[in-house]
Amino acid sequence: MANVTFKGNPITLLGNEVKVGDVAPNFTVLANDLTPVTLESLKGNVTVISVVPSIDTGVCDAQTRRFNEEAANLEGVNIITISVDLPFAQKRWCGAAGIDKVQTLSDHRELSFGKAFGVAIEELRLLTRSVFVLNKEGEVAYAEYVPEATDHPNYEAPILAAKALL
Repeated sequence: MANVTFKGNPITLLGNEVKVGDVAPNFTVLANDLTPVTLESLKGNVTVISVVPSIDTGVCDAQTRRFNEEAANLEGVNIITISVDLPFAQKRWCGAAGIDKVQTLSDHRELSFGKAFGVAIEELRLLTRSVFVLNKEGEVAYAEYVPEATDHPNYEAPILAAKALL
């Protein structure tokens, strides 16, 4: 399992760490209109999954904005942001921030994604900061568990990984 801290304190991640080459585990999250989104619904396109603890915090805000900017230049790539924020809060935040290229998805209901990808923080019921890239068949082509959950992820590496899959 990945060793991750949150504000310098060790945290417990639920689920199993996914690695490059793994078939991505299935999950169900909610879109802003409360419709379910699963791994199956993402297959057929390269997908960048940006995972944040809460969309309303500074680093999470910056991370989502950065991937939204990158999405404008990546034809044929789905870029999604997953957090445990309620779908209504995600929708409000996207409208206020002008986010229109990244789809925000909520894992608030069951931590389905968090447990499947090993990013659910037991102590906080949040998701730890991470980034995954899936190929068109749903296999993991890139995986980053950010060692300190309040730090920024590597932005360039997942974008390069996604471009290499096109």
